[in-house]
Amino acid sequence: MPPPPPEWGPELDAAFAAGDEQALSAAYRHCAGVIRGLAVRALRDDTAADDVVQEVFIRAWKYRSGYRPEQSSAPAWLIGIARNCIADAARTAGREAERRQADAVRSDREPRHEESDLLVDRLVVRAEVERLGPPRSTIMALAFYEELTHQQIAQHLDLPLGTVKSHLRRGLINLRTRLGDGHGTPE
Repeated sequence: MPPPPPEWGPELDAAFAAGDEQALSAAYRHCAGVIRGLAVRALRDDTAADDVVQEVFIRAWKYRSGYRPEQSSAPAWLIGIARNCIADAARTAGREAERRQADAVRSDREPRHEESDLLVDRLVVRAEVERLGPPRSTIMALAFYEELTHQQIAQHLDLPLGTVKSHLRRGLINLRTRLGDGHGTPE
């Protein structure tokens, strides 16, 4: 269990200003809980509050030459640094929230790259099916868009089953040729 925070006094202020690591440790024990409490209340995020405490003591140690013990105590100076760190963390969190919200809105409005590629492919295939002309385009549409069986298409269009199968086969060959597969010969 760590020792209780010391009573702060002018001698610790002077030691802190002089760069005494023991004074930094004492300042941490004395102020970290208060700084964390302020940060948690302001940011409502334990992890962000812990980051603020760390940042306060990093800044304090890094810029300790700017600390003037005759103007304020080290705890008061640390609380001032904490207010700045909390404000910085709040601004950062706000920007992150705005960025996430903007990304979410943008992703709702814009199709993803893969989705737009699929849409283009579907439109190209649909246009090529329509170019086949009736009755082949109708038979292909019923088979692939309506997912009817060959038998169901024959009954629906009142055509012989063999005719439906022939139209589907020739339609597929034409589509392969037009779409660049090259496995069939155009009719």
